[in-house]
Amino acid sequence: MENRTSDLLNRLSESATIAMARMARELKASGVDVISLSLGEPDFDTPAVLKQAGIDAINANETHYTPVPGTPRIREAISKKFKRDNGLDYAPDQIVVSTGAKQSLANVVLSLVNPGDEVILPAPYWVSYEEIVKVAGGIPVIIPTTIYEDYKINPEALEAAINEKTRLVIYSSPCNPSGSVYSQEETAAIADVLRKHDNVFTISDEIYELINFTSRHASLAAEPGMIERVITVNGVSKGFAMTGWRLGYMGAPKWIAAACTKIQGQFTSAPCSITQAAAAEAVEQDPSIANSMLEAFLRRRNAMHADLSKVPGIKLNLPMGAFYLFPDISDLFGLSYGGKTLNNSEDVAMYLIEEAHVATVSGAAFGTPECIRISYAASDEVLAEAVRRIDAAVRKLS
Repeated sequence: MENRTSDLLNRLSESATIAMARMARELKASGVDVISLSLGEPDFDTPAVLKQAGIDAINANETHYTPVPGTPRIREAISKKFKRDNGLDYAPDQIVVSTGAKQSLANVVLSLVNPGDEVILPAPYWVSYEEIVKVAGGIPVIIPTTIYEDYKINPEALEAAINEKTRLVIYSSPCNPSGSVYSQEETAAIADVLRKHDNVFTISDEIYELINFTSRHASLAAEPGMIERVITVNGVSKGFAMTGWRLGYMGAPKWIAAACTKIQGQFTSAPCSITQAAAAEAVEQDPSIANSMLEAFLRRRNAMHADLSKVPGIKLNLPMGAFYLFPDISDLFGLSYGGKTLNNSEDVAMYLIEEAHVATVSGAAFGTPECIRISYAASDEVLAEAVRRIDAAVRKLS
């Protein structure tokens, strides 16, 4: 038999975050004391009230197929949540729930992008954006940013990237991996550019909405004239510590929601019925249910930022959301230890896991190769030890 995989598969890269997490697990299994700060997963348990909702659904025998875009209850709950928290008028038939926000993103891209269409990705971007665009045959167009811009694009750069081939823009706020948050004014400025281009749609990835250290979350679709041009993606994984439950959702113009339902109907159908019940309970809750987790992340951000700022060769901005630091480590390029020279961020990430036994992720996977991503979704004690190890390893370089 010929062991031949498809050309599509061969075009795709493995998720860098998953690859580094796997390496960390393998080292741990071999007896190495590795601190893994590579995956984007809250280290908290799902709130009891949400777990109970899942248990109640099982006991009520809610164990059968549901409509492909989700149960009436969860779509109604999400519709009310969008109105309550974001000022967005998405009717239930404009909402599709999926097996994670990643599937929501894939549904939209596969529904809107033809081979040769251009998709604008402000960098840094979440690792899967580029790979999903490749699946659809689209052409990723990267807009680079730097730490000095707080890793956010300006309206002029966005305008310059749009042409007659542009079909889609994908960005996140709060951002994975940078933690940057677009303010209301910055969001309005982006909307001013996009309103001029009727052929361009935008995915606003708001999965980290509840992990936001600013006073207000800004949804692009809430800007005047934007709701018919924007697909708003969110989910319960990050804000409610429900990563393993696997549920994301999107609000979109009705014709896009119908297209995504068609796509999903051929791939997975609806998410787990029990998950939908627990997720409906989550979005029906007051957002303050996430406050204790938010406070812990803010405390950790402050401590990690203060401690890492003392490590030579590491430059930091102050992220205003999510649970990542995205330091510029380009000052370490060209330095060596033990016969190994660090030429890029992949080398730095490998050096840190091998020498410091701390797993991070190269910024190259996020389109910003001068950086690494460090998750602070771990206990205060673990994070303090991770910084101590990183500092000791970096000081060995010369």
